[in-house]
Amino acid sequence: MKKAIIIVDMLNDFVTGSLKCERAEKIIPNIKKLAEAARKAGTPVIYSNDAHIKEIDGEFSVWGEHALAGTKGAEVIPELSPVSGDFIIPKRRYSGFFCTEMDMLLRELKTEEVIICGLHTHLCVRHTSADAFFLGYKITVPSDCVDSFTDADHFGGLEYLKMAYKARITTADEMIGEISQNQSL
Repeated sequence: MKKAIIIVDMLNDFVTGSLKCERAEKIIPNIKKLAEAARKAGTPVIYSNDAHIKEIDGEFSVWGEHALAGTKGAEVIPELSPVSGDFIIPKRRYSGFFCTEMDMLLRELKTEEVIICGLHTHLCVRHTSADAFFLGYKITVPSDCVDSFTDADHFGGLEYLKMAYKARITTADEMIGEISQNQSL
C-alpha cells in the first residue's frame, strides 16, 4: 500500500511562537526520524502548513492572529525543515484538505494511506484525518508524532480518530519499520 507522510503545522508559531504548545518539543525527534526514514525509502513527505491572510481568516476569531503567510511564524521549525523533493501545501483552515491541493497531490502520487503527524491531535490532525477518511484514504497516526495542549485533548483526539475514522494508532518506530520493509521489497 503506497504511503505518504503528512506533517501538520509544525510551525514556529505553534512550537515557539504566539500559539506555543509546550508539549510539541517531545514529538519533534520522532517526526524527524520518521520523515528521514520516509525520504530514504522514497515515501513522500508533505507539509500541511497554516498560511493565513492578515485580518480576514476565520480562525482568527478563535485563536487570534497566527501563522501569517510569508512570516517567520508560518515557517516550519528548523529541526523539521523541508528538503528537496518534499511537498508543501498551505492551508487556511484546520484540515489539510479543505480548499487545498492535498487530494490532487496524493492521487498523483498514487497514495492509499496517509501517516499523519504534527499538531494538534484534537484539531488540525483530527480535521485532516476526517477529510482523508471521507476521500477514501487509510489513516495511520503515530501517537508519539502528534500532540496537543493537554493530555485530555491529545488522548481524546486519538480515541476519536480510532472511533470515527478507524485510524490505526501506532508509533514512529513501527512506521519506520514498515516503510523500511516496503523499500526492500
